[in-house]
Amino acid sequence: MRQLKNIKIGIWIYFVILIIEGGLRRWILPSLATPILVIRDILGIYLLFVAYGTDYFPKNRLVSIFFSIGLISIFTALFFGHGNLLVALFGARILIIQIPLLFLIGHVFTPEDVIAMGRVVLWISIPMAILITLQFYSPQSAWVNKGVGDNLEGAGFSGSNGFFRPPGTFSFTSGTVSFFSLVGCYVMYFWLQPKFISKSLLIASSFALLISIPTSISRSLFFQFTITLIFFIWSNSSKSGFIKNISKMIIGFAFAAILILNFKGLEDPINAFSTRFTAANEGEGGLKGVLIDRFLGGLVGAFSSLEDKYVVFGQGIGMGSNVGSQLLSGKLTFLIAEGEWGRIIGESGMIIGFLIVFLRIYMSFKIIFISFNRLKDGNELPWMLMSFGFLLLLQGLWSQPTSLGFYVLIGGLILASLKDSQKELLE
Repeated sequence: MRQLKNIKIGIWIYFVILIIEGGLRRWILPSLATPILVIRDILGIYLLFVAYGTDYFPKNRLVSIFFSIGLISIFTALFFGHGNLLVALFGARILIIQIPLLFLIGHVFTPEDVIAMGRVVLWISIPMAILITLQFYSPQSAWVNKGVGDNLEGAGFSGSNGFFRPPGTFSFTSGTVSFFSLVGCYVMYFWLQPKFISKSLLIASSFALLISIPTSISRSLFFQFTITLIFFIWSNSSKSGFIKNISKMIIGFAFAAILILNFKGLEDPINAFSTRFTAANEGEGGLKGVLIDRFLGGLVGAFSSLEDKYVVFGQGIGMGSNVGSQLLSGKLTFLIAEGEWGRIIGESGMIIGFLIVFLRIYMSFKIIFISFNRLKDGNELPWMLMSFGFLLLLQGLWSQPTSLGFYVLIGGLILASLKDSQKELLE
């Protein structure tokens, strides 16, 4: 029992580090910005070490396959790819440490733990919404917008109307998007099951979520919220009083939207978001460009752009990451591909790369089917978490540490929320 308690504490520490990691790198310990990147990896090694040899260690074929691929990829990177050991180890840590950690979270956490973390997420969402609003209105030279490693150019990313997309407590704006996407899952779940949370916290976090959408100037967050809303409606569709419940929800969100739209302090975020949404959609060919091309383009482009000598083994694992590009080229650039599947194929080649992509597809669809079946038993938690988790598990960026952290966290939470159904995934 002591081992289980220590592992659970370690998972909570992993969650806390994921939330504050960017703040440590930007505000508190900027001189240690690079070493801080691997703190969660060191913690993951410790947790797997504590669990090893006990019933808590995740023993299944997916962990074994990913682990084996990671080891093989180190050797192929050294002998057939970029040849840099540090880059290879940094890339392989995803398969050797982080993926097993995902399954460890799913194995030791209970549905009650998942709900408890949801409450904490909602509490954090309120000051996070205040922070990104402050960052939105502050110049990039302000302390609150300071970049990683004392970078005075700012951590914000180009937005519209002269405003920048705020990073929150993360190193980059993608962390803000991932966090509030997770907030959206829990907000909708707790509206389905309000008995698990205080009404005042639920209302406050709902407003924080709605405020974050325009303030983030992120279409990704808007689309993710829309997907979560669809999952929410679906989960309600088989319940008695469906029309009544949905009507209440629509009226409630309409009322909240009216308040937000008429709040003078949010005029600039709303205008900036609207401008970026329209301009970016036109530039990328509308919905097709935003969703379909981004989804398939990376994979198709990866197959077509591979050089002959890299077709079989790829250019080497880790090369497509920011750390890999910095170590190999001396600058931050996309050495392989910006899209996740394209990066995987480019790093690992046609055989191993396609196997990794296939495993991600298999996991994503298997889990969402199991989650959907649990709706029949009245368990909406995994279904609502999959509203964010599905696309993240399918093609979320492993090469970006924050995105990888949310991949591991949401994957583990979904498996934990399924608990008695996990064996279906492994059959």
